[in-house]
Amino acid sequence: MSGSITPLPVMLEEEDRRALEAIEPPKSIVVRFGFQKLVAELPYTGDMVLGCGSKLVIRTKRGVELGEMLTTTCANAGCGKSISRKQMLDYIENSGGKDYPFSTHGKVLRVASVEDLQEQKRMDLDRPKIMDFTMKLIDHLKLPMKVVDIELLLGGERVIFHYISEQWVDFRDLVRQLASEYQTRIEMHQVNDREEARLVADYERCGQHCCCKQFLKVLKPVSMRSAKVQKATLDPAKISGRCGRLMCCLRYEDQTYETLRKKLPHRQSRVMTEDGPGTVIDSQILTQLVLVRLDDASSTAAYPVENISPAPKGARSSKASTSQGRGSKPQSGDRQARDQRTNNSSPSASSQIKRSDQAPQQESPEASGSLGSSETVDKNTKSPDSPQASDQPQSTRKRRRRRGRKRRRRGDQSNRPGGGGSDQGGGG
Repeated sequence: MSGSITPLPVMLEEEDRRALEAIEPPKSIVVRFGFQKLVAELPYTGDMVLGCGSKLVIRTKRGVELGEMLTTTCANAGCGKSISRKQMLDYIENSGGKDYPFSTHGKVLRVASVEDLQEQKRMDLDRPKIMDFTMKLIDHLKLPMKVVDIELLLGGERVIFHYISEQWVDFRDLVRQLASEYQTRIEMHQVNDREEARLVADYERCGQHCCCKQFLKVLKPVSMRSAKVQKATLDPAKISGRCGRLMCCLRYEDQTYETLRKKLPHRQSRVMTEDGPGTVIDSQILTQLVLVRLDDASSTAAYPVENISPAPKGARSSKASTSQGRGSKPQSGDRQARDQRTNNSSPSASSQIKRSDQAPQQESPEASGSLGSSETVDKNTKSPDSPQASDQPQSTRKRRRRRGRKRRRRGDQSNRPGGGGSDQGGGG
């Protein structure tokens, strides 16, 4: 009947029993343990079918401690979040590779009982007392360090002290006194600012748990370039996390912003729009809009990046062409024309020098001084059209040509009124 509600079939107890018997216990379990949320894949030999979130007693390199089951790598383990081993390895590779805190050393001993959980809770209640005693020892020994947190393992094999310090610390006396006080192995583990936030931080300004505490395992550095590309504020107080460093979430969308930014044209570049050519003034990464100043009108308009294209090389604004014409360097054709004019002027200058040699000897001292310089130029300089000059290399001819011009300029300066004092004194 249309519009009626069909009840779901209710599974009987016999069907539940058969479904439970069909499920096989997992052979390997992925667990999370420790204050730093380490991950390991450990073998399991028990007969009990486990579910995600189950508390386990595991043995690791550090000792016997409590762990939490994340998932299994078996196909028929009865867990809805079960994954294959290949999927797990791909996730680790994409999440940091060798830097990911993953290991396979250890074993799942048993499912944690009520007594195990109560024993761990009782040990955690002693942490404030141990913290106070340790801080007094540090002050007494005057060590430049600060204890962030203390981790007590279930088996009692060791006590791990997580501390932070900006320099090397000689804590041998501290470890000796702590070991004699608690009769166990003492391990000192130095952490940085980001790892400190992973241990003690709770919520971030977005309202969620800190990424480093919840799921982020590999803490990669974040650069200020990411904040600039994402148009975020550059105020360190607003883009810094609980650790005092740049927030890790700036790195999540960095690749997306970088891909979108490469699609936009650069500022002051020439583009062709549906209304004509123009110059790019500004652009927006997320909206993919480009603000263009048109050449035909003084107004500006925004265009989607799909509707613009690079302007042809010849399409330039009048202002750009004018500024280029004023400030541009001479082209090769202009340079050749200038050299040609210089070459054409050289024979006439030589002929003037020769005519000055044939002048009468009754001349003023200034003229005699200038004549001497002209004779020197005429002896050392030859016309570029002469046969001897044509046989010489081009670089040698150019070099001699430049020398000749310099000497002729010196002669012209000496012939000017008031400019030949030194020549006149030499002639006298």
